[in-house]
Amino acid sequence: MSLLDKDFLLTNEMGKKLFHDHASKMPIIDFHCHLNPKEIYENKNYPNLTRIWINDGTFGDHYKWRLMRANGVDEELITGDGDEYQKLVAWAGTIEKAIGNPLYEWTHLELQRFFGIDEPFTTKNVKQVWDKANKLLVTDDFKPRSLIRNSNVKVVCTTDDPASDLKYHVLLKKEEKENGFKVLPAMRPDKAFNISADSFGDYLKELGAAAGVDINDFAGLSAAFEQRFEFFSSLGGRLSDHGLNTFHFVKVSEGELNQILAKGQNNEPLTAHEIDAYSTGLVEMLMRLNKKFNWTMQYHINAIRNANKPMFKKLGADTGFDSMGTQPDIAAQIVDLLTDMQNEDNIPRTMLYSLNPNDWMQLATGMGNFYASGVMQKMQLGCAWWFNDTREGMQAQLRIMAEQSLLANFVGMLTDSRSFLSYPRHEYFRRVLCDYIGSLAQRGQVPDDEEYLGKIVEDISYNNAHSYFGFFDQD
Repeated sequence: MSLLDKDFLLTNEMGKKLFHDHASKMPIIDFHCHLNPKEIYENKNYPNLTRIWINDGTFGDHYKWRLMRANGVDEELITGDGDEYQKLVAWAGTIEKAIGNPLYEWTHLELQRFFGIDEPFTTKNVKQVWDKANKLLVTDDFKPRSLIRNSNVKVVCTTDDPASDLKYHVLLKKEEKENGFKVLPAMRPDKAFNISADSFGDYLKELGAAAGVDINDFAGLSAAFEQRFEFFSSLGGRLSDHGLNTFHFVKVSEGELNQILAKGQNNEPLTAHEIDAYSTGLVEMLMRLNKKFNWTMQYHINAIRNANKPMFKKLGADTGFDSMGTQPDIAAQIVDLLTDMQNEDNIPRTMLYSLNPNDWMQLATGMGNFYASGVMQKMQLGCAWWFNDTREGMQAQLRIMAEQSLLANFVGMLTDSRSFLSYPRHEYFRRVLCDYIGSLAQRGQVPDDEEYLGKIVEDISYNNAHSYFGFFDQD
């Protein structure tokens, strides 16, 4: 078998049929990514492969950065101002050693699918790869909108602060039909959770100004968020996303929340109990708003962020210094939250992701307590996330979703990426999906029926997300 041949990752005959005749033909809904809407709107060519692949000054691929550091590459050739060709040489030298890592496969998939480069990427051929890719990158087919459209993407959901004016979403909405795809905002209110930060008070002023609300208490904070939900919804927003790296369910009265909020706004010291109480109150308020506006609420939990403090201070967040969290009871705390909100019937459609796969079974069985009549798969175990989006991680998530819920209702994969070249990750997932379902048929666990299984594959690849999120309901 050659590198990434047509049956890459497909180990059984049914899986091959399911991928080639069903999954590969389906469009993409990328419902969680970190693409910059400004770059989509401005639609400028990237000058070379390094700038679109490794670091262009406004975004970078911290997956690659971690491996380059593991290979001893100088930081100047990773996030610094080093020569851009030498950065690609450093990446080639890293990839040569990355066998078994999904980045090895993703790198070669991207070279094949976008640039028609089939040979292994090494330091020996890096100059040829550089020259061929750069000739293509200056063409219209390699502008951001073309890369999205030519990847058969129908929806891109970016990650946006609730205080954002969504300027570029407003502009892109006017060009939706011409583009052939939607670029929609998804709300990520991380700054509103960071009550212990010195900047918290200033952030609430920014949020209040955007909403036209004076935030003097928790009711004011709720009113400001409601206005932002209305604004995001007017531009097609249908999802929120919440990075609960740790979470402890602590329920307090609104009066106590007002006191805690005032302390945070005044940069007064807060206890762990007060921080947990505020986080719980804010999550529950956001759950009510997600339910009211018929959105889907995503939880990304159990992550350790910015562990290398000197490098965080130098480079900021999302630069490759995060890892799997180890809060052992976080899934139970999430179930406690859901239990409390079920009392007032205010659980929205919900997707649960944990960076620690030890949480997956507890989340999958816990979410089963809160399905709702008349709502298809109200609760979803989110796809294998971040460090888990490997072949083995995806297989484990699919197996748990299948064994503990209804796999045929699953909404599938996302890129979680800052790169316009990341769409082959959907292909990677679909190959793993088809191989998994094909293996069930091979063992006689499901019928050896291509029509039946093909429909399930097509639904997970695209149709379920199309129906679940309601992105096209107003068309």
